[in-house]
Amino acid sequence: MGDPAESPTEDFGVLLPAPPARRGRRRLPWVLGCLLVLLLLGGGLYAVAPLRDPLPAPAVELTVPASMTIPGAAPRLPWPRSGQAMISVDGLGTFGAFGGSKPLPIASVTKVMTAYVILTEHPLAVGEQGPKLTVSAEQAAAYPAEKARGESLVEVRAGEVITERQALQAVLLPSANNMARILAAWDSGSVAAFVEKMNAVADDLGMSDTHYTDPSGLDPDTVSTARDQVILASRAMALPAFAEIVKQKQATIPVAGTVQNYNELVGRNGVVGIKTGSTDEAGGCLVFAAVVTVGGRKLSIVGAVLGQPGANTPVQLDRVFAVTRSLLRSTAAALAVHTLVDAGEQVATVRGPFDTGSTINAAEKVEVVGWPGLRVRLDAQIPAVSSRIAAGAEHGQLTATAGDGEPVATALRTRAAMEPPTTWERIRRHR
Repeated sequence: MGDPAESPTEDFGVLLPAPPARRGRRRLPWVLGCLLVLLLLGGGLYAVAPLRDPLPAPAVELTVPASMTIPGAAPRLPWPRSGQAMISVDGLGTFGAFGGSKPLPIASVTKVMTAYVILTEHPLAVGEQGPKLTVSAEQAAAYPAEKARGESLVEVRAGEVITERQALQAVLLPSANNMARILAAWDSGSVAAFVEKMNAVADDLGMSDTHYTDPSGLDPDTVSTARDQVILASRAMALPAFAEIVKQKQATIPVAGTVQNYNELVGRNGVVGIKTGSTDEAGGCLVFAAVVTVGGRKLSIVGAVLGQPGANTPVQLDRVFAVTRSLLRSTAAALAVHTLVDAGEQVATVRGPFDTGSTINAAEKVEVVGWPGLRVRLDAQIPAVSSRIAAGAEHGQLTATAGDGEPVATALRTRAAMEPPTTWERIRRHR
């Protein structure tokens, strides 16, 4: 007989078909397959999830300060025992000061402003004579009385024709009071009007403790400070014609003939000007400028020494010259080239995702000219960093600015390459 499961059955004499075969065993593989697919899909979604999130941007952390001071002991200058003094290095700032800020008589140092106003109103090129002016009969007639008072003068005559340059030489070299007044009247119509102009210019320059009452400095009510005179001297020396004249040891002008520069320091210790002054009230005064070379760079030192005692002009000037020589020697000795950042020195750290990273380093050493204690500003300009950088790639710039000087800069470079994490690393980190 056949298999009972496949044979028809008989019910009450009726032949019935056999029941369908059972399918339970066929469903099981299908269910298992579905579960496997779901597991794979779930795992794939789990793995893909971290890939959908953007990588965090690398963080850059500076390892250099925003500013620093040049290391070492600050220089001690041989200041005078009395009076006032200040030293400044053009492009760097004030080197030091002594004696406070009380306005003092400045004698013929006043003539620096007189010449400055004339040259700003009537500019001269180097070597140019400029316009001519004529000495009036009244100005010439005043000469005997001026001489009797013991003023510093050059001889003049009625009708004498003198160029602007010659007049300025008479004012700045032998310190002629009468020529300062002649120039003032020529420029402004009267001495009083010119003095008003002098004070207006002083205000514009920020010379807050200065007041002029005459263009020569004979009046002791003309007062200033070492600080204010350093401000003016720096501006005056920036005028080529002014700097050319005060550097001369002598000059020849009409009537007076050859005149000598009272500033005996010119041509020594790098001194290139600018003006002496002395009266009983003011004592010995000197505003000076000198040029020194440091690390192949020329630096201008500008200073003022006021109120040096003495029984007469020669003694007063001798003392102010002695003080100035000592100050200049000490200043020049303190100026040097200082390395703030070495080539290859780290400037910043780069921290990328998943412990990746690199550093940013100076391509060249950063050097500044200055003195111990001078503050230097450091500015690292670093663009945004991507997660992939090459080793040795230029990336940004480091700038150093000493005092008020011009900035010096070096390029920045990455030290090591940095790669973004792989897909597997991102998945593994997400677990």
